[in-house]
Amino acid sequence: MSAPASPSAGQDPFGRQEPVPDAAVNAPGVLGSRAGDPAAEARLRAAKRPRSVIAGPYGHPFHATAITIPIGAWTAAIVFDIVGLVGAAPDAFATGALWLVVIGVIGAVLAAVFGLLDFSKIARGTKAHRTALAHLSLNTAAVILFAVSIPVRAAADGPSVGGFVLSLIGYLIVGVSGFLGGELAYRHGVRVADETDQVRAY
Repeated sequence: MSAPASPSAGQDPFGRQEPVPDAAVNAPGVLGSRAGDPAAEARLRAAKRPRSVIAGPYGHPFHATAITIPIGAWTAAIVFDIVGLVGAAPDAFATGALWLVVIGVIGAVLAAVFGLLDFSKIARGTKAHRTALAHLSLNTAAVILFAVSIPVRAAADGPSVGGFVLSLIGYLIVGVSGFLGGELAYRHGVRVADETDQVRAY
């Protein structure tokens, strides 16, 4: 039987990882920004910090939580529309869909307040800023479509095909916007804690 392998560097005999030296954590380029560009790293660090306590504490942006309100409400509204349009308790589901759209619009406005605070921390002229601007524009278009669908739904006698179509288009736009939101957070690091903080969890 072969002898057990000796512990590798960075581990103790029990397999626990030793703390990463601060010098390694703070080495140039650890943030993943352009190597040797202190200005880019400064802009990235600024985008990770909240504008104020209203935007949520460092590493815990409120925008990411608030967006679940419109997404959840609008998803349910579309499901209600489909069920109502196929003839299952149409009046009840039409009323439910209407109120879900209203809740979603209110939630979207709330999420936009937090999102604008985060947007204001992104340096102009950067790819992150352009991505955030596209994210903002798409969200605005989606909210307008859902808002317009409210009077269309209210004027209908039962399920509203027009309201459903407007909401469906808005929902698809939200999907594209959500992809860009993921880019901002997970690729560009907006309002995500520094890797110097993240690495301490490993």
